[in-house]
Amino acid sequence: MNHPTTVSPLANLPFTLTSLRQAYAEEGYHPSQIITEMYRRLRELNDPGIFIHLMDEADALKLAESLGEFDPRQILWGIPFAVKDNIDVAGMPTTAACPTYEYAPAEDAHVVACLRAAGAIPVGKTNLDQFATGLVGVRSPFPHPRNAIDPALVPGGSSSGSAVSVAQGLLPFALGTDTAGSGRVPAALNNLVGLKPTLGAISNRGVVPACRSLDSVSIFALNINDAMTVLSVANHYDAADAYTRSLTLPAISSPLPNPAIGVPDIASLRFFGDTLQADAFEATLTQLEAEGARLERINFTPFYQVADLLYHGAWIAERTLVIDDLLTTTPDAIHPVTRQIIQPGQKLTAMDAFKGLYQLQALKKTCRTILKRFDYLCVPSIPTFYTTADLEADPIGPNNRLGTYTNFVNLLDLCALTVPCPPRSDGRPGSVTFIGTQGKDSLLATEGQRLEAWARISPGNTGWPYQSAPTPTATATNDELILAVCGAHMSGLPLNHELTCRGGRFIERTKTAPHYKLFALSGGPPYRPGLVRQESEGVAVALELWALPKTAVGDFISGIPSPLGIGTVVLSDQRTVKGFVCEASGLNGAEDISALGCWRAFLQSA
Repeated sequence: MNHPTTVSPLANLPFTLTSLRQAYAEEGYHPSQIITEMYRRLRELNDPGIFIHLMDEADALKLAESLGEFDPRQILWGIPFAVKDNIDVAGMPTTAACPTYEYAPAEDAHVVACLRAAGAIPVGKTNLDQFATGLVGVRSPFPHPRNAIDPALVPGGSSSGSAVSVAQGLLPFALGTDTAGSGRVPAALNNLVGLKPTLGAISNRGVVPACRSLDSVSIFALNINDAMTVLSVANHYDAADAYTRSLTLPAISSPLPNPAIGVPDIASLRFFGDTLQADAFEATLTQLEAEGARLERINFTPFYQVADLLYHGAWIAERTLVIDDLLTTTPDAIHPVTRQIIQPGQKLTAMDAFKGLYQLQALKKTCRTILKRFDYLCVPSIPTFYTTADLEADPIGPNNRLGTYTNFVNLLDLCALTVPCPPRSDGRPGSVTFIGTQGKDSLLATEGQRLEAWARISPGNTGWPYQSAPTPTATATNDELILAVCGAHMSGLPLNHELTCRGGRFIERTKTAPHYKLFALSGGPPYRPGLVRQESEGVAVALELWALPKTAVGDFISGIPSPLGIGTVVLSDQRTVKGFVCEASGLNGAEDISALGCWRAFLQSA
């Protein structure tokens, strides 16, 4: 007699933060039930390569039970997560995918402690390219995880297990690390969001270094809002970590109406013959333009030159420093490919290090000049796809090519966000990565959510529907000042970076009350308008409202040149805000452009 199969009542529950919090708050579920369902899904999946160490289910249930009743004040209450096995979790061994290296940490890594304090439950340590050296996910003495979309493809590394655990719907988020792209390449290969924060936004204390000066804890999630929620908890200043930063991240806001985006020009784009990848990237750029973005194609060669320094320069020695004793005493304990990459670092000298630093400094100056022109960059997350068979034939070449658009990011102290896009015509996942200067994490998230809403993909291999993001914060907080801008500081224009680099965020487009005149002032570049209050014969002038942290207001105002200043501006709905105004003395030689009512319109007409 056939017995009916028992279907778990939670089998179809999306493991996102929104869905789980709703299950706890509104449907009366408890984390112990979610833990039980997670282990059921893992058994059903039957992929032994995801975890190096998995907490015993009974112990995980005890941990869940210890949380007691639902506590809405804890933003990650009852949320299970996984941790890459180069990040310490008390009670679990750390191996960095090298059994000989294994040790038992006495305490959690700082980031894990922060997440636990918010109610999250670490359930296991995930597989990785040994010592976080690789972008393919197969350089491990353990069975490697299967790519969630196509088992023939590499899962991506080095944070392979973390990415696959989320992509298969086992967990809402997982921690990885990212030195050369390990938080972005696996995300692209597994149809996920991959968040590589500003260096120092998350403490690295309790993380086995790859390159200590460049390492960043990364976050894999099923949507951008979940990734940023985790970052909001993990972004906790750690006085015991010399590389941590005190970084205040603004809330996700309204997307920029006309972002200025730098993209590699046709001559410098690299797809290694993958025309479908090139087509998918162009389709995404077309969508960005349709939504108002101003794209500028740039020669990407300086960024590639920075990337070359990471694995062909002195930074190899920084990787060698971590396992130098092991290389010297027990070299056979190290994966052959990992050893082949890291061992040359033993021969590099202090002079080589300084040569590398000089090269990097010169390239930084070039790249910063380019970056200053844009709100952010948009690049393909990966240039093409590789299979496990490709890696068996050539363990080095495909790995290097997967880092084409990632290797330079940490050397230049940038942040990055990998955003899933519609699949390619062959069904492989589409993806782009937004890259910004330090502190632009929230801006990238805001812009990424617009792309996310366009793509509306089912994340990972879950089959779950796209989950729309919460309505962004459209007003200033108590710690921010609303500032009206009408000229070169508007989105996509030359001085907008003076707002964004200080944590400014776009709020809305609006107009003044119909009592103003707008003038194109003499001088420049940059060319600037002057807004003058005039009750008679005035017009309504187009504005953008930005929220600027109050701590940055003084520094911002100190750079405003005469005849401009900050005064009170009356809006069309009679609100009053602070904004740019012009002294009457500055109108000598100025052109009255009030009839156009908008600085952008003047620039287009000119």
